[in-house]
Amino acid sequence: MILKVAIVQQIDSMNPFLAVFQSSTEVGRLMYDYLTAYAADDQRVTEGLANRWEPSADKLTWTFTVPEGKKWSDGQPITAQDVAFTYNLMLSNDVARTANGSFVTNFEKVTATDDKTVVIKTKAPQVTMLALDIPIVPKHVWEKVTNIKDYANDQMPVVGSGPFVLSEHVAGQFIKLKANKSYWRGAPKYDELHFVYFQNSDAAVQALAKGEVDLVNRMAPAQYDSLDKKDGVTRNKAQGRRFTELLINPGAQTRAGEPIGDGNAALKDVRVRRAIAQAVDLDALVQRVSLGYAEKGSGLVPPVFGKWHWQPEKPRAFDPAAANAALDAAGFPRKADGTRFGLRLFGRAGRAYDEQASEYLKRSMGDIGIPLDVRLVSDNQLNEVTTAATYDLAFSGWATNVDPDFILGLHTCAQRPGPDGKGGTTDAYFCDKEYDDLYAKQLSEFDEAKRVEIVKQMQARFYDQVPAVVLAYENALEGYRSDHFAKFTTQPAQGGVIMAQNGMWGYYGAEPAARTAGASGSRWPGIAIGGMVLVALVIIGVVVARRRAATAGERE
Repeated sequence: MILKVAIVQQIDSMNPFLAVFQSSTEVGRLMYDYLTAYAADDQRVTEGLANRWEPSADKLTWTFTVPEGKKWSDGQPITAQDVAFTYNLMLSNDVARTANGSFVTNFEKVTATDDKTVVIKTKAPQVTMLALDIPIVPKHVWEKVTNIKDYANDQMPVVGSGPFVLSEHVAGQFIKLKANKSYWRGAPKYDELHFVYFQNSDAAVQALAKGEVDLVNRMAPAQYDSLDKKDGVTRNKAQGRRFTELLINPGAQTRAGEPIGDGNAALKDVRVRRAIAQAVDLDALVQRVSLGYAEKGSGLVPPVFGKWHWQPEKPRAFDPAAANAALDAAGFPRKADGTRFGLRLFGRAGRAYDEQASEYLKRSMGDIGIPLDVRLVSDNQLNEVTTAATYDLAFSGWATNVDPDFILGLHTCAQRPGPDGKGGTTDAYFCDKEYDDLYAKQLSEFDEAKRVEIVKQMQARFYDQVPAVVLAYENALEGYRSDHFAKFTTQPAQGGVIMAQNGMWGYYGAEPAARTAGASGSRWPGIAIGGMVLVALVIIGVVVARRRAATAGERE
């Protein structure tokens, strides 16, 4: 039995140290487990490759236990040696830190004292030690790799520890995975999982309506509405863990402080960035572009993560008159033709949000004398221009994880790339000492109430300096053939998503109707629906500008 998944975003790499697109990390979660995991029902920390952990009294040393019995897909035992190898590779190799480098920046030493015990010593107490969302790779395979940058990780079948094993990949066509029969949690309940490329989501939604496919994810609001009361189709609207943003090039630099790219120099002035933000009507975007299936943007952490989410006491008002006055005061008066300076706006072709929001922004920026040159390009092209910082404005977005550290860490000075654009995971080329000091402070704060306050201060600083405008927190809009599908695992159990989780439960817990029929119960929490065939099509509709985020926070 095959579960078929459609993707509309290209795969940038199957190498877990380099994979940066959301589509790539979605596949990566199926292939590799992390040291710890997030439970499906409530996202609490639970067993990953390690089943026990203990910090020292001073919180500088963490000891993790990797129990016997867990195996790689080729039958080799998974040991603490694999964990230590993965982390030490990241500590010693800049390229290996491309995707998730922020997690190990504070590590001093990682040692496997035996096959079951890995000891991590940190330079300062690190509160995120149970949220190290780094794919652990098999030492016996990766110790033979001499060039991480060029390693495609495509020697089939690819050895992994997750519930599925990569068996075939034809770029731009499909990705095929087989169920890992020796998976330590137990094998999936179907045989193969296929990801198939589609040019757009319209065709997928039409196929769902016809009963030709069974699951569609990341639908546009109009597509979601079109399925209302459609026979055989059930819709799922969940509070998503993503935000959509408008990047504003603040004068991109490498870690060494060398200028990179060709962003408009006017954007280096925070007064200009604030004026641009003031000219964006967030309420109108939510209503007219997202059709109400979103919440207005503010901080870097979406509302779904409750206590970490930040809202300004006095939100920035939509005020074109004030924005015009601010631009005048900043020394950018209108010229004879009524314009001040032009900007390029990049977005992803084929994504409804980018297409519609770009037209709105074109009008609103025109009202303050800034004509926009809108350029909607492919995933790879968008990745190239944002990696090279050859943009002025660009649509982007991130999926965040349970702990806010990763999404916050993207904006530290250390996360800017090296001269070749590698070795960093920056989002908006933000570099600010006040923000960095707060980041270091929250990383070592184990009093949760105090840490929450610091995290909110960081979001307030980002909001004030405006290297990007968080536009909206979009709902996850999914639809499935309730006359075909038996069961999916959602995360969290109540009101959660089927796809794009902080884990792999949606795919792993999928059950064909035939298996569920007559069963008295199941160990998988989820959405139960009747059916006969498991043929799923999931649209992972994403916007990727640059990225480098691999698993903890995937760039859209």
